[in-house]
Amino acid sequence: MGTIFRQFLRHSLPYKAALHTKNTRLWSSVGATSNEPQNYTKDVLKKLVTSNKVVVFMKGNPSAPRCGFSNAVVQILRMHGVVYDAHDVLSSDELRQNIKEFTEWPTIPQVFINGEFVGGCDILLQMHHNGDLVEELKKAGIESALKEAEPSQVKEDIKK
Repeated sequence: MGTIFRQFLRHSLPYKAALHTKNTRLWSSVGATSNEPQNYTKDVLKKLVTSNKVVVFMKGNPSAPRCGFSNAVVQILRMHGVVYDAHDVLSSDELRQNIKEFTEWPTIPQVFINGEFVGGCDILLQMHHNGDLVEELKKAGIESALKEAEPSQVKEDIKK
């Protein structure tokens, strides 16, 4: 399964977008590096998911994802040039459990756009593939780096 993701992601990134995002830090670990214990109540989680236009709860962090699905989400958001907050669920058992209860979604990673739960890796990958992610980002006021690419060229790259 990991090979499929790598092949798909490698072939769906236009050269222009790669240049656009290459040297940009596209995520922040707001609250993730604090040494103080955090109670992840519904109110705290609501505040976290609305702290940025895009928020990801993942295993590891974007510079060192600790599972293939989290890595796929990072790569998709990187292709689109999205600035987002990332929270490492492996840093806190309470965070990992409470975010699952908060969304009523059993798996990690979890992606939020404009404070609304979008889904996990599979849904984000599908949205990326069919172009819905560009539209969803646009609704949040985010212009995708992939918008610069010709849609027909992206589809041809994906087929390769």
